[in-house]
Amino acid sequence: MATKNTSTADQALIPLDYKPSKMRIERITEETSDTKTFRLNFCDADEAQRFEFRAGQFGLYSVFGAGEATFCIASSPTRKEYIECSVKRMGKVTAELHQCNEGDIIGFRGPYGNSFPMEQMEGKNLLFIGGGIGLAPLRSLIWNCLDLREQFAEMTILYGARTEADLVYKEELKTWQQMQDVRTAYTVDPGGETPEWKGEVGFVPQILEKMKPSPKNTIVITCGPPIMIKFVLVSLTGLDFSLESAYTTLENRMKCGVGKCGRCNVGNQYVCKDGPVFRCSDLQNLPQEF
Repeated sequence: MATKNTSTADQALIPLDYKPSKMRIERITEETSDTKTFRLNFCDADEAQRFEFRAGQFGLYSVFGAGEATFCIASSPTRKEYIECSVKRMGKVTAELHQCNEGDIIGFRGPYGNSFPMEQMEGKNLLFIGGGIGLAPLRSLIWNCLDLREQFAEMTILYGARTEADLVYKEELKTWQQMQDVRTAYTVDPGGETPEWKGEVGFVPQILEKMKPSPKNTIVITCGPPIMIKFVLVSLTGLDFSLESAYTTLENRMKCGVGKCGRCNVGNQYVCKDGPVFRCSDLQNLPQEF
């Protein structure tokens, strides 16, 4: 970042993705009582034209004067007219973001990090397993694959949350459920259902075992609370899946996004620089506390 004493020539050397871009909030969708999705447009048309990203990458979003925080880009790279992020209110910056209104200007830096292996997924069956707000990075990939549907075989979406009220992207869940070439299973934890609930009741790993998906020619992509991911991997192993064919994203550990603060350092890995997408088999080589 440039300081007040940095010359114009020096500023020109700063990588574009290190400079905050001004973004206008086009639309705000209230997902749950503590989660909102923000649709953003670049204020600068040239920046909008140059910007590209891949599903799984993240950005740093800032409220000027309050700070910035990392979130995945929750929209699909195939929909270039905007980007979206879903923000759960958890601290100072997220609380300030939740106070913003449509038309307000915020900052954005990115994209950062690696991405989901789209090329390796072509021609394969895809099994998406999400929990809670962990559906956000999967949403980017799901829509990316749906917009390129002919490149993939069967698509299955398993998603769960603690209660019905905690399910995000409710309208999109209905859209995916109505698609003829997508299999869906939605679940809430025991006690989280209402009398009107027509989905499954049980923890995500339990429903996964009930579904008994075939590991043949299948790639798994999962994201959610760490405890969910842990037991999903146990269930996948019990269903004869190889963790070499499973991927997850671990962006919840990141802070600065560029490998400087050390918050996401685990062993010899930096989640922000070496991830946030990891092959699940590689997680076994990281320290146990990961």
